Amino acid sequence: MATGKNIKKAKEAIDRSQLYSLDEALELLKSGAFAKFDETVDISVRLGVDPRKADQMVRGAVVLPNGLGKSVRVLVFAKGEKAQEAESAGADFVGADDLAEKIQGGWFDFDTAIASPDMMGTVGKIGRLLGPRGLMPNPKVGTVTMDIGKAVQEAKSGKIEYRVEKAGIVHAPVGKVSFDAQKLKENIVSLMDVLIKAKPSAAKGTYLKKITISSTMGPGINIDIPQLQALIK
Repeated sequence: MATGKNIKKAKEAIDRSQLYSLDEALELLKSGAFAKFDETVDISVRLGVDPRKADQMVRGAVVLPNGLGKSVRVLVFAKGEKAQEAESAGADFVGADDLAEKIQGGWFDFDTAIASPDMMGTVGKIGRLLGPRGLMPNPKVGTVTMDIGKAVQEAKSGKIEYRVEKAGIVHAPVGKVSFDAQKLKENIVSLMDVLIKAKPSAAKGTYLKKITISSTMGPGINIDIPQLQALIK
């Protein structure tokens, strides 16, 4: 099977015991990509935090300078002037109770949801449906806001949300394999800069424990953390 051979070949090109500079890792990732589609490039960062403790939760959002290489479908819960603002900014779906009813009926053809503060009563009723899918608007990441236009534009231009999982790992997309290596590098450095600044004061010991990048079909490539930190000003 050709795919199996390709996966084996990609794995053999990477020394799992070695830590690579970001430039080396991106070169390996791009040269080893074999899928017939434009694979997503992901980063996994294992943090020295205990997410079960509220004072060690790491969560936020960042606008990647070079976007994600895909069109983002943005849904906005708003009425009146805020609804018009959302439409003018390029939101794909704008509404209120009508959208909530569609979602209750099982419709989820959107990638991110934004809401004006006055709509949170409506949004709260479908929180159990939005929450598990990572679609619940939240003021901490700027998706519950009065500045609807800005939020829509940021989402469209490549804003990603990150949240540490139970195992202490943050997973995030940082672009596509087709991206120039420099653009991927800039996206990764931007995300890492924000993650480092988000270190909880309650977190003790080593904060950045392991960083790995991979493409959708490719193996993980371990990153040399001190070298990566040196890129972040």
